[in-house]
Amino acid sequence: MLKPAGIIPAMITPFNREQQLDEAALRQLTRRFVNAGVHGLFGLGTNGEFFSLTTDEKLRVAEILLEEAGGRLPVYIGAGCAGTLETIRLAVRLEQMGADALTLITPYFLTFTQQELIGHFQAVAAATNLPIVLYNIPARTGNSLQPKTVAELSQVPHIVGIKDSSGSFDTILQLLELAGPDFAVLAGTDSLILPTLLAGGQGAVAATANVFPEVLLSIYELWSEGRVVEAEQEQRKLRALRSAFSLGTLPSVLKEAMNMIGLPAGEPRLPVQPLSPSTRAELQAVMSRYAEQGAMSPKASLKQV
Repeated sequence: MLKPAGIIPAMITPFNREQQLDEAALRQLTRRFVNAGVHGLFGLGTNGEFFSLTTDEKLRVAEILLEEAGGRLPVYIGAGCAGTLETIRLAVRLEQMGADALTLITPYFLTFTQQELIGHFQAVAAATNLPIVLYNIPARTGNSLQPKTVAELSQVPHIVGIKDSSGSFDTILQLLELAGPDFAVLAGTDSLILPTLLAGGQGAVAATANVFPEVLLSIYELWSEGRVVEAEQEQRKLRALRSAFSLGTLPSVLKEAMNMIGLPAGEPRLPVQPLSPSTRAELQAVMSRYAEQGAMSPKASLKQV
C-alpha cells in the first residue's frame, strides 16, 4: 500500500483565454514537476479549482497527469464532492483510469457531524481499493475533521494519510499522536512544512511548489539529512509568497506569480477575477525580490508587468 511522503505539489489547473482547460500547459507543468524530482503529484485540489470543474474536465485532468507521470511518481487525484454518491462515482472512475491514490476533501456547504463525516469516508473507502488521503481544510468547507475522527478513520485499511490544511500546528500534533505511526500526516499549510517534519510528519502537499519546487524539495532534503538550521532558512523563503496570497481570491495570486516567471498558469476560472494592475504590481515587487535572492530556478525569468 502506498505510503505518502515527501514534497507533493498542490497543482493548479491552467485555463486558456476562453476559460477552457489548457491541456498543453498542464502537460508542461506536469513534466516540470517530474523533472524537478518531486515525490508525487496532487491534482484537483483547492488550488486546482476542482470546485469549478465539470466531471468530464476532472477526468481529463486526471488522464493527462497520469499520462505525463508515466508511473514515475504517484499521482493523487481529488475525488471529493459535496455528496457521498457523487464522490463514490468519481472515485470509481478514477480507479478505473489508473490513479495511484485518491484525496478526499470533506463534504461541504452543509455542516456535518463527525459521525456523518465518518460514514461518508467509510462509504467511499468501501467502494474503491485505492489508497485514500483525507483532506481537512475547514476554512473552505465549513467542516473540520477532528483528530479523534481521523484516528478512527485511520483504522480503515486503505485510508493511509491526511493532508491537514487547518493551519493549526496543535491539530498536526494531535493527529500524529492519535493516528499511529503507519498513518501519514502531511502538512497542507506551507508555513508548517518543517515543523510538521520535525514533529514526525511525513511531508507536505504544498501550493508554493508551483512556483519554486526546488525550495520545497530542499526543505525536505535538508531535514532528512539532519541539517535543520539550513532547512529553516529554506522554510523562511516561503513567507513572502504565502503572505502575498492574501492579495487576491484563491488561486489568482498563485497563478499570476507563475505567469510572471514564464509558466503557463493562465487566469483563474470565473467568478474569480485576475489581479488588478495595482495588486499585480505589489506581487511583482515580491517576485522581483525572490529573483534578486536567487530563490527561483535558474531557468525562470521574471516577466515585467
